[in-house]
Amino acid sequence: MNRKPLTIDLPRRKLVQSGAAAAVLGAVGIRQARAQAAPKLRIGYWPVAAGLPFFAAVEKGYFKEAGLDVEPLKFAGAQQVMEAMLAGRSDGSSNGTGSANLAIGEIAQPGLFKIFCTNPSNAKYVLEEFLVPKDSPAKVMADLKGKRVGSGPGIQNVTLAKTMLERSGAGAMSVVELPIGQHVAALAAGQIDAVYTLEPTGTVGRMNGTTRVLEAGVVAHYILGDPMAPWHGGSASLTTDFIKKNPDVAKKYIAAYAKGVDLVRKSPAEARQFMKGYTAIEGPLTSEVPLASYMLYNEFKPSDVAYFQKFYDLFTEKGIFEKKVPVDGLLYKG
Repeated sequence: MNRKPLTIDLPRRKLVQSGAAAAVLGAVGIRQARAQAAPKLRIGYWPVAAGLPFFAAVEKGYFKEAGLDVEPLKFAGAQQVMEAMLAGRSDGSSNGTGSANLAIGEIAQPGLFKIFCTNPSNAKYVLEEFLVPKDSPAKVMADLKGKRVGSGPGIQNVTLAKTMLERSGAGAMSVVELPIGQHVAALAAGQIDAVYTLEPTGTVGRMNGTTRVLEAGVVAHYILGDPMAPWHGGSASLTTDFIKKNPDVAKKYIAAYAKGVDLVRKSPAEARQFMKGYTAIEGPLTSEVPLASYMLYNEFKPSDVAYFQKFYDLFTEKGIFEKKVPVDGLLYKG
């Protein structure tokens, strides 16, 4: 009598177990399908302090919280970031990527990207600067006349360096392109007499006692004509192709990125730690680096667009841009 129920219950138990297993596998399959449906965002960055909102958003988990799969791609220069976007190997750029480098990509492929955040800098919010060895006799920019001057890599850095040297009284000069990570060492070794660079380079040189800032906020001063003007030298962007194909994902990404901007604005001390691993700044140096300002696409005023346009127009005047690049059409509209 006891055996009969056993022979009947065993298959039933197996059926229940197999049904539960199927349900679990089905749930896993749904989750996997959803994960596969969410495209990966490959974002190029240059290892400079201005990329901090992006670094913070990655490390704080803001993108993951939004259900996004974001892959940071490190490049040696802003030009390489733009080239990766052109080639379809990257879906956008982080802050700190040269705005003029991006514009060259726009000229090569009209409608390539949309800018949703810039990192305006000036004499107060320092990003760019000229450095000299600590014991250099140079007091002002004009003292660099006839000297060996370096700059960061790429057409934006070189064009700006040459123009600022000329306008500051140093005259027409050639500059040597060097990876930003080599700037302090090149000055310390006497390979160059000065360099146009971006933070955190100035802080690294100051803290290790080898270099000093000759002048900061130089683009606002010599290119825009006002040391306190906003220089929109770096931009965070997404390719138009990605935005069109994934409008909801793009909105989530920009919203999560904006949380990174908000953290830098409201809790800079907390945000600074996220430079580690992304830039040359580590440990106690993180508290010393000057921070750029940030401007989201919906915070632009007409005067901001005008200063941005003045910056772009310099490259048209110098023949770097083969045609005028209207800034307003490049801004993300939401």
